[in-house]
Amino acid sequence: MTDPLRSAPRRVVVLRHGETTHNASGVWQGQLDSPLSERGEEQARAAGVAVAALHPTRVVSSDLVRARLTGESVAAAAGVPITLDPRFREIHAGAWQGLTNVQIGERWPQERAAVLRGEDIPRGGDGESMADVRARVAEALEEHLAGLDAGECLVVSTHGAAGRAAVGWLLGLDQTVAWRVLGALGNCHWGELVEGREGWRLATWNASSGVPSRGEYTPP
Repeated sequence: MTDPLRSAPRRVVVLRHGETTHNASGVWQGQLDSPLSERGEEQARAAGVAVAALHPTRVVSSDLVRARLTGESVAAAAGVPITLDPRFREIHAGAWQGLTNVQIGERWPQERAAVLRGEDIPRGGDGESMADVRARVAEALEEHLAGLDAGECLVVSTHGAAGRAAVGWLLGLDQTVAWRVLGALGNCHWGELVEGREGWRLATWNASSGVPSRGEYTPP
């Protein structure tokens, strides 16, 4: 008898971590290892149950604590293993890390305005560009997808900018289009992608378990 999973599509769920203390304060954290806030912990627990209902078979996570704890909630609820991969870390924001949008706008007005227009420049002067993030995220996705069989579902617990880069790469969107069309991924929100004959398609975007963050947008 034919195994029904053999003909079922592969799926990828890209999940942003729960709210952090820096998110709540409007601070650019980049690769600073800030902890989840109390609200973020609540979001992670709720998202763990909600994403587990999508029947993931494995979880891979950024090694930064905010993403790891969120990914662990999914893995525990689903009873599946979790693997840490630093290539799913957030964009390194250079000298902007630890500063608010207001502080960045005061010190780097032209650079901040360029980012808001969707221009891809290294963040904070010596940080990464989105092209840099896309390259490392794509490399990681290729490796993890190579071991994903038909009918299986991979959850990637990551960050806002890195998550958008991952989804953009899977959909074949360039960075400008991904920034304009997808926009920001909320704390503990996720997107589900399903593989078809012609590639990956976006089934859901910015889904959540219903535990809101303090604001609609928080910096990376």
